[in-house]
Amino acid sequence: MNTPRPRSSKAEARTQAQRERILQAAQQCFIEHGFHAAGMARIAETAGMSPGLIYRYFENKAAIIQAIVQRQLDLVREDIRLNRKVDLAKELADTYGSQRDADGRHLSAPLLLEVSAEATRDPQIAAAVQHFDRQLRRSLQEWLGRDQQAGGPGIAPQDIPKRVLVLQLLFEGMRLRETREPDLDRTLLEDGLREVIAHLLQP
Repeated sequence: MNTPRPRSSKAEARTQAQRERILQAAQQCFIEHGFHAAGMARIAETAGMSPGLIYRYFENKAAIIQAIVQRQLDLVREDIRLNRKVDLAKELADTYGSQRDADGRHLSAPLLLEVSAEATRDPQIAAAVQHFDRQLRRSLQEWLGRDQQAGGPGIAPQDIPKRVLVLQLLFEGMRLRETREPDLDRTLLEDGLREVIAHLLQP
């Protein structure tokens, strides 16, 4: 009996590159045209490949959305795991208004709204969003509980759940505000965020 040969690292890298190419194209299409108007043919055209090739990597649009959500979760959790030092208020202010951003690191406001709306209709996408929410909350709780030497703010255990909840409400509320007031003064926003976040991260 022949044992299947393991895939080469070169083949795996090509597969990952193709998947990333599709995800980037899909994000762009969802942002510009909406989830339902962005068919697989349009995504394929934007990605510069045939629709048949896309189906080799993703069964349908729901699978693409699931992959986008998972990629976002992986990026955020990796930042937390590595104790990436950031000025959280400045980073949030800098991403505000980047509605056409499709780089994968931040879900733009229109894309977040598209995904959230589709989650009310598609059980698979709803499950992916709920998984994202649970895992992100768990990672934030772990980070808030670290002491300062370990890269966290050292929040008391009894205070962590409510502060994580408020942080999530803050992040998601900002995305909604972007759609209504995309030209909000960045200095005002950053100053306000800095004041609120400093309070939330105070031990």
